[in-house]
Amino acid sequence: MKDTRMRTFVFLTLMIFLVAGIYSCKRGAPSEKPPIHLNPNMDLQPKYKAQEESHFFPDGSVNRLPVPGTVASDELHENTVYYYGKDAEGKFVPKGPVAYSLEVLKRGQERFNIYCAPCHSRAGDGKGIVAQRGFLPPPTFHQDRLRNMPDGQIFDVISNGFRNMPAYRHQISVPDRWAIVGYVRVLQRSQHASLNDIPKKLRNDIK
Repeated sequence: MKDTRMRTFVFLTLMIFLVAGIYSCKRGAPSEKPPIHLNPNMDLQPKYKAQEESHFFPDGSVNRLPVPGTVASDELHENTVYYYGKDAEGKFVPKGPVAYSLEVLKRGQERFNIYCAPCHSRAGDGKGIVAQRGFLPPPTFHQDRLRNMPDGQIFDVISNGFRNMPAYRHQISVPDRWAIVGYVRVLQRSQHASLNDIPKKLRNDIK
C-alpha cells in the first residue's frame, strides 16, 4: 500500500514538473494570441477599424461623415469679435471685447515678454535680441501706423502671423492674445503719454 502511494506521489510530481517545463518553453515561442483566453472579447472585439470595409453601410465604407451642422465642442466660435477680432461684416474691431483690468494687463505683460519680446523687445521698439542677431527686425509699435491699428487686427496678427512673423494661435490662448493686445496698447501709451495722462498730484514730481 505504501509502495503504491509512493509511486503515485512520484508520478504526480514528475507530471507537474513536466507540464511546468513544457509551459515555460511555450511562453518563449512567438504567438499571435495569448495561450490562455480568460476573456476572448478582449482579443476579438466586435468593432470597425479606420479605412476598413463595411458590410453594413450601403456605400461599403466604415468612415462616416458627421451629421450636417456638427461642430466640435471646442470649436463653436460664434462670437467672431472675441475669437477672430472681427465684426459680423468681417471688419477688424477697433477695441477689444475684454475689460483690460490690471490683472489682465499683467498677464499680457507676462505673455508678451515670453512670446513677443525676443523679436519686438520689452519696450516694443523692434530691437529684441533676435533682431540683434541678424533676424529681420519687426516694426516698432510706436509708429503711427501701428498706434492707429485696430485692436482686432493686432489680435489677428498674433493669431495668424504676418509676413515673417509666425502664427501663435496654437501656443497662446484666446484670452492671453487679448491680454497681449492690451499690453501692447500700454507700451504705446507709455511712449506717447502727455502731461494730462499723469495724475495731478504726481505732476509736480516730474522734472
